[in-house]
Amino acid sequence: MKAFVVEKYDKDGVRAAEVPEPAVGDRDVLVRVSATSINPLDKMVRNGEFKQLLKYKRPFVLGHDVAGVVTRVGSAVRHFKVGDEVYARPRDLRIGGFAEFVAIHEDDVSPKPQSLTFQEAAAVPLVALAAWQILVERARVQPGQKVLVHAGSGGLGSTVVQLARHLGATVATTTGPGTEELVKSLGADLVIDFTKEDFSKVLSGYDLVLDSVGGANLKKSLTVLKPGGLAISVVGPPDAGFAKQLGAPSFLRVVMNALSRKIRKQARSLGVRYEFLFMRASGSQLRELAGLYDSGRLRPVIDRVFPFDQTLDAMAHVEQGRTKAGKVVVSMVPEND
Repeated sequence: MKAFVVEKYDKDGVRAAEVPEPAVGDRDVLVRVSATSINPLDKMVRNGEFKQLLKYKRPFVLGHDVAGVVTRVGSAVRHFKVGDEVYARPRDLRIGGFAEFVAIHEDDVSPKPQSLTFQEAAAVPLVALAAWQILVERARVQPGQKVLVHAGSGGLGSTVVQLARHLGATVATTTGPGTEELVKSLGADLVIDFTKEDFSKVLSGYDLVLDSVGGANLKKSLTVLKPGGLAISVVGPPDAGFAKQLGAPSFLRVVMNALSRKIRKQARSLGVRYEFLFMRASGSQLRELAGLYDSGRLRPVIDRVFPFDQTLDAMAHVEQGRTKAGKVVVSMVPEND
């Protein structure tokens, strides 16, 4: 089958290749991929940023999002059948969305939202799961709480804004010129153009901040939290919880804690908390999220669709910052096929 594989850990380490179709385990479903999408995590894995924790055997197929049709099921699969339309974020060490077929453990798979096309559904899994795990699992956001979402027009940010609003939170977001109306339409109550205004000068008393920018932005985010508030970053620095989640040995947990010691100390001095989130696969959460998409509470935001043979161009489009809003999707077939 055709695929895009990581041959070496490097910015030019991905190439098009012909590889065997994946083996299908007892609890796997084989999915013919209709569409996938580009995530910052693809670049991070390609560059080897997590190679001490995620020990992929190269060459391996890249790609963390999948929407497609089940073509084969393992002998122990009980919840899916051939012909089912599904979407998924395959678990770590079993990714492979940049290919014609991918074998996925059935626990990571969900029926595709009926209201979404394959291209729309492919834009959803990773960012929707991250949003759910931030707002529902970690922060347990309640009606009336205040949530700040950085980069609210991005793939993750646009999803978090919508889900936070659905949960009853008051939502502020930072965004750039030209996307203010978009984030307002997604449910943002307060929109700050980061090119004109410093959010830390105008916001205070927030229960939760989602940081997807890092650096100085994360440090300033701590200052807008109320006492006991929580800042969650998806770009780091990582903490011991991340290493534990991936089953890393204890010495790596110490290393991860050291990397985040400075920001955690700053948080403590302000009476707030800091956590790093590395989202995980979950078919059951995707089922709940599918209901929110089908009810119209959530909608995907798509910047552009590339054909499969231009997957490297799609990655470059994202890495070079040319995305105006939302996700970049890669489609295997025309949407009307």
